[in-house]
Amino acid sequence: MNKIFTVMVFCALLCASCTAQISGSLKVDGQADLNIYAALEPRMTALIGGLAAASGAVQPGAPILNSSAIAASMSSAPGIASVALKNIAPAAIEGPIKVSRISDFLASGKTGNKAQGSRSFTFITFEQSKSSTGGKCTVNFNRNSGPEALGLISPEIGDYLAALMAPLATGEVLTKAEYLTLVGSVYGKGIADEISQAFVRAFIDFPGQVQSAKGGTFSGRRAEFAIPLLDILTLEKPLSYEVVWK
Repeated sequence: MNKIFTVMVFCALLCASCTAQISGSLKVDGQADLNIYAALEPRMTALIGGLAAASGAVQPGAPILNSSAIAASMSSAPGIASVALKNIAPAAIEGPIKVSRISDFLASGKTGNKAQGSRSFTFITFEQSKSSTGGKCTVNFNRNSGPEALGLISPEIGDYLAALMAPLATGEVLTKAEYLTLVGSVYGKGIADEISQAFVRAFIDFPGQVQSAKGGTFSGRRAEFAIPLLDILTLEKPLSYEVVWK
């Protein structure tokens, strides 16, 4: 589940104002196999395409979301075994991501200064009982850990979010209402509406029968989550998720 959210964050990060879905399974040994689909909404496609073309970052006819570049940078992130994304449209990507150790995923970032001391962030914790009869996975994402995760995932994603003035990328402290007002004043109400209506959805199967799913729903071995993209982009409140199974 852990991995669920981290990759959810990846999708959300990756495509502000998008349709994103993650499906997959988490294994007893902490490995995970996921499949990701993400597509920019129409107004966001036009905006990002225009900004990229004006800066010379994207040549005419090239994908707005570059699956090869995103996959290459993600492949070096902690805990990732392999990434095989492909473009199914200029502004849509999909493909499998294999996580080697959920507890290592995006867990190597350090922040702080000499006065404060450097700190390591762990976004995901994974606990499996020694008897393999149960376990727990938790994800905690806030204004400190969010930028760390963004820095480890992909510079391409960071560029998209910085262009959208997302607090997750800029570090600015804004409420959700303030952020939507800012986006609307710069890019128009249509873009702000797409962001406010977007969700990142995840469907993850766990090693045993799910007993509880904080922040989501569950049935049998599967837990499902629908996270508003706006919550991730602003991190106005810390995001915390937990799945327990046995």
